[in-house]
Amino acid sequence: MISVALIAATQVMGADEWDDADMKIRRVDPREFKELPIDLIQELKKLGCAVPQTFTSKKRHNVVSGTFAKKGQKDWAVLCSRDRSSSVLIFWGGDKQCPSEILPSKDREWLQGTGDGIGYSRAIRAVDKNFIVSHFEAYGGPTPPTILHQGIDEAFIEKASVVHYCHKGKWLRLTGAD
Repeated sequence: MISVALIAATQVMGADEWDDADMKIRRVDPREFKELPIDLIQELKKLGCAVPQTFTSKKRHNVVSGTFAKKGQKDWAVLCSRDRSSSVLIFWGGDKQCPSEILPSKDREWLQGTGDGIGYSRAIRAVDKNFIVSHFEAYGGPTPPTILHQGIDEAFIEKASVVHYCHKGKWLRLTGAD
């Protein structure tokens, strides 16, 4: 779906415009996220991470805290962009429950045409049981397990999303927004 849209848009707008847009994605230094613990900022810097920002908001985003492993354990998820590719890094506040890096892809795959040109469109946020259950009821998809903690909603802004839910050592892909 995303690749077909990118190919079609590239043919209309020209490959150079997409290359330029990829290079111009606003990527924020992790030190700008004052809510992050200092040890996580240091680890992100050591890894060479910057946090890509979508075209829809001027406020810093794509760094979220939540209970992604179990209730009462504060974890962090950060969209980390390195060499124009990004993945979600999870920093566990306790025992590691699932893989700590998920969803690697080229940043360019998350570009879309906007009213103002081409914009980056990948965003993450923490979602709760109500979000997960209501989206399953509205749209179907894989039946979620008993929801005991939060998930990570990964969105292609203004298109669709999928919820990543840590369960029994694996990340499940559950229904997000359509």
